[in-house]
Amino acid sequence: MGSFHEYMGEYRKQLEKGAIQVAYKGLMEFFNSLRVYFKKKYPTYSVSGSIYFGYMDMTYFAFFPASLKQRKLKVGIVFLHEAFRFEVWLFGYNKEIQKKYWDLFKEKDWDKYHIPLNLKGIDSILDNYYFQFKYSNTWYSYITVAYKLPLEKRCNNKQN
Repeated sequence: MGSFHEYMGEYRKQLEKGAIQVAYKGLMEFFNSLRVYFKKKYPTYSVSGSIYFGYMDMTYFAFFPASLKQRKLKVGIVFLHEAFRFEVWLFGYNKEIQKKYWDLFKEKDWDKYHIPLNLKGIDSILDNYYFQFKYSNTWYSYITVAYKLPLEKRCNNKQN
């Protein structure tokens, strides 16, 4: 590994090429469009007013169906930068809620979605890998195909 100074030099070189800025701006614009899409498609759900842009590790926004909101749970649409893929996460409003529901799913030997082995450094209670980004202009179709069932039905099924 190099020094911070060396990394900053490489960072500057990459920025001078210009491709990173264009790609990152496009990804953030897409995320904002996706957030607006969810807000319009599911008007009874609360959708976060902002996007968590992260530190080039992950970018996400959350939405809250009433059935989950009353339990202090939320669903996140997450892009993992290094893995270059989209995931959907169930997570809690805070670490206490996260642990409560993580314990419940672990106790029931839940196998419908991935449950992290532990919570150290992990934000999700459940997560589901939907697709690896394949350099396409059809991002919406990937996200909407992932939801073959109406979203309300999917969220209500997770209550059991």
